[in-house]
Amino acid sequence: MQFENIDLQLANSVEISIRKEVLEWLDTEIIRIIAEKSTKKLYLTYSLLGTKVPKSTSLKTKEATSLSAYILIQKGNAQQIARVYFLRQILKADNDFFSPKVANIIQVADTGELETFLKFLILLPDPEKYKNTAVEALRTNIATVFNAIAHYNPYPSLFFNDQQWNQMYLKTAFMQGNLSAILDIDKRANKDLARIISDYAHERWAAGREIDPDFWRPVSKFIGEALLKDMERLLNSKNIAENRAGALCCYYSENKKAKQLLNVHQDLVRNIENATLTWETLKEV
Repeated sequence: MQFENIDLQLANSVEISIRKEVLEWLDTEIIRIIAEKSTKKLYLTYSLLGTKVPKSTSLKTKEATSLSAYILIQKGNAQQIARVYFLRQILKADNDFFSPKVANIIQVADTGELETFLKFLILLPDPEKYKNTAVEALRTNIATVFNAIAHYNPYPSLFFNDQQWNQMYLKTAFMQGNLSAILDIDKRANKDLARIISDYAHERWAAGREIDPDFWRPVSKFIGEALLKDMERLLNSKNIAENRAGALCCYYSENKKAKQLLNVHQDLVRNIENATLTWETLKEV
């Protein structure tokens, strides 16, 4: 997911969403903070934005773009985007000086502010500098904070290593979160994750628990003997969504034995080939 003209789009949204006098105040403070390299004013202005732009202020956009769509799916409001706009302008002026200060703001953020940072980290200059914050969010038991980095967020795909990505994917399943909200699942699929998925599934089955059919999506390219047995179980399940998941995994696999399992499931194959069965339609009736 790539965003173009971030500065212009953020500026336009802020301009038409907040009161004129607040915008004038904000732009004046940005100039002063940059000129004076004032840490105190940075913290104060960030804090005051929470008062001057209430959370209830709706966000407006001038045109539909990939960035506006992203902000919409993340349910961004004017306060959040004003803060992102503010921090981006400061960091662009002197990233080396201000990035540790921004990291400090993140460090002491309350839950709501942390959610905002995680959702919109990707919009800050050199977002990889804040990777520790993103990785730390994987350890939280607060669903809204975890989902802020895991759901519809391009950051993990761009900056997490396989171990971090796998941890996020497995924890989403463990928390019974929305696996289909994770971006770039096919792109970030890896052999270790396929093994972990199989092991976790066996634990769930042994305990008599169900598994989200979406969970199997990353295994297609890594089907070996153990996963072949898992695919057989899915294809022979009484749960139609599991049948579909098994069919999708086998269809997109390069394993000949996996493809052979589909010989007696030609109805599912036809649905895949005519695009009525995809991972996006998996659970549709």
